[in-house]
Amino acid sequence: MSTLIRNLRIEADDYVSLADDAPLPTSGKLIVSHARWLAEREALLASGLSIGIKLPNTVDVATVLPEIAERPLIELDFPSFPDGRAYSQARLLAERFQFKGELRATGKAVVRDQFQFLLRCGFNSFELRDGQDPAACLAAVHEFSVPYQQAADHAEPVFLRRRGNAA
Repeated sequence: MSTLIRNLRIEADDYVSLADDAPLPTSGKLIVSHARWLAEREALLASGLSIGIKLPNTVDVATVLPEIAERPLIELDFPSFPDGRAYSQARLLAERFQFKGELRATGKAVVRDQFQFLLRCGFNSFELRDGQDPAACLAAVHEFSVPYQQAADHAEPVFLRRRGNAA
């Protein structure tokens, strides 16, 4: 079972991922695929359940935002370690579209070495890859005191600090 870090705390996951062919339960918090959301949106909304959406990293978030903006959770997947498209999706959701719900990272890149970068891109929830030490992931947040580039967290990067000191 994976460990969940939400808002920099280790927590039990109160959401259940529902397979596309699984029956809809009568209670609980669910994460459904984007495909299931498109196919069953009205029934899912009518259920009264808290429904999060899992987006594939191939989806343009700008085109689907109107249909998912009000969801309490959007899960973005890293299907392989070198596939970083979910970083871009997260940054767009957090920065440009100001998504205020839970933005969850899942998949092969959700590891200690990427934890600070995931956080800086706007993720606030992390389903750690198996074998990851949650305490080490949380400690990674403080490994770098100054960022090198701009990100969704709006921390001032070193190049802007240098520019300000040169003036």
